[in-house]
Amino acid sequence: VQTALFLFNKVIRCAAQNESVIICKTGALWYTRKTKEISKGKCDMKIMAVDFGDARTGLAVCDPTEFLASPVGIIKEKNFLKAAQQIADAAKQHGAQMLVVGLPKNMDGTEGTRAQRCRSMGEKLQELTDLPVTMWDERRTTVSASAVLTQNGTFGKKRKEQLDAVAAVIILESYLQRRKNEAQAHADGKE
Repeated sequence: VQTALFLFNKVIRCAAQNESVIICKTGALWYTRKTKEISKGKCDMKIMAVDFGDARTGLAVCDPTEFLASPVGIIKEKNFLKAAQQIADAAKQHGAQMLVVGLPKNMDGTEGTRAQRCRSMGEKLQELTDLPVTMWDERRTTVSASAVLTQNGTFGKKRKEQLDAVAAVIILESYLQRRKNEAQAHADGKE
């Protein structure tokens, strides 16, 4: 059986399983089709997280097994279109198969102008890369990233340089945990 990933009417090779694979619109659950039966499962892939900012954008990538998320750099660019192109180039360079863009919602769950700008970036990245893009709630990731850097004794200029990349790691870890939880819930017979 040929392995393929069907995503928004697009087919991408997926070597992780020996059957057809379909991803749901959220990008979080995978559906494995065996003959006429459909069962939910998980297909591991390399995912890049983007912590988009006005001046700096942090990037993180997971390994193909979705076990380890690592910072891969900071893009220092204020121009929206140039930043989008640099992110797209980084996604290609790192072999990303999916992008997760942090969505900075307000604490009450509403979206302000910053969130709309991130949504625009997600749309532009999908256009530039032709990869699936998932928007992911990033509330308090910068606070968490700051705490991690404080714990590790990182301060001053070095802290400023690493903060966005660490925030991208936290976004990616959160997203990967959700994927694992959903796959486990399905395996346990829960929806």
